[in-house]
Amino acid sequence: MSDKNKTAILLLKDGTSFIGKGFGATGKISGETVFSTSMVGYTETLTDPSYKGQILALTYPMIGNYGVPSPILDLGLPRCFESDRIQARGLVIHELCYEPYHWASTRTLDKWLTDEGIPGIYGIDTRRLTKKLRTHGVMLGILQVFNENQKPDIDALLKECDNIHDPNQTDLVKEVSTKEPCRYSVNGKLTVVLIDCGVKFSIIRCLLTRGINVIRVPYDTSANEILTYNPDGILVSNGPGDPKRNTKTIETVRVLAEKLPLMGICLGTQILALAFGADTYKLKFGHRSQNQPALDLNSSSCYITTQNHNYAINMETLKQTQLEPWFINPNDKTIEGIRHKTKPVFAVQWHPEASPGPYDTDMLFDKFKKTMEAK
Repeated sequence: MSDKNKTAILLLKDGTSFIGKGFGATGKISGETVFSTSMVGYTETLTDPSYKGQILALTYPMIGNYGVPSPILDLGLPRCFESDRIQARGLVIHELCYEPYHWASTRTLDKWLTDEGIPGIYGIDTRRLTKKLRTHGVMLGILQVFNENQKPDIDALLKECDNIHDPNQTDLVKEVSTKEPCRYSVNGKLTVVLIDCGVKFSIIRCLLTRGINVIRVPYDTSANEILTYNPDGILVSNGPGDPKRNTKTIETVRVLAEKLPLMGICLGTQILALAFGADTYKLKFGHRSQNQPALDLNSSSCYITTQNHNYAINMETLKQTQLEPWFINPNDKTIEGIRHKTKPVFAVQWHPEASPGPYDTDMLFDKFKKTMEAK
């Protein structure tokens, strides 16, 4: 039985506190507090490696109502999960469903978080929290779930807030990247080397369904080693943290982009920009939702996309490179896509594989395949 009498607290670094009910694992964690406006897909979201180091607040009012399924394999990869574990450090929601109803559900959200040692808090004003983060930007915070007889010591936690380690100062990509190369073969004619900076399973699946073999390598694999696989193209994946920390990946991409068709997704877009001499910066509260617009600067077509990123490319610094803006976000005019002026190299800031979210732009994987076939 779930213990519904646990107390929990979320304390932001500026001293703002939210006291509610605890679920999931008992314990205390710290991290960067962010919010997502996605309405569905909490299993995919929580297992997305791009959320490594973050306390995730979901703005949709009820979470957990369709439970958590057992992994159902599709091309050897589980559906509904984007990695093999929960990546977020903690979860913040308004209302928790303890009695989910769905044919595929095998356990509750509470049980899943407990099994994986992840604390959660519910029963707080997530609208107030979201407004706070939108006004002041994402903030470091502490989330603690107490045993039934424990109560929060806010004064003690406030002292701890002064020393919260910023996860963006950590090599987060190293923590989520594969440790050894691994192959996914569909006996296709084309092979992509996927530089794993925290890849979502759905990206691999999108390549496999197009008959493309995938060799997934660690983020710090050298260009020379990658070339020994004789790939037809390179894909640089999504991932967590500050893109500037990935110096080895940036150098590898700088070399490979001169030799092979290359596609980047999310963090891979920022890494590509840095590899060609552009700069990146941290957004105030990031883009995390399933309804972000991406405007094609050439056709004026606007696509609805799923996004999850904290950093963006500096538009002015892109002008000094061989890359050009391809897509922008109409809301804040940030760069959403870039491409090389002469080479088969492009990248987008959003997730064309969606999962969860709209599939408006999964044709980008078809574009990538065509560039490899034409090389």
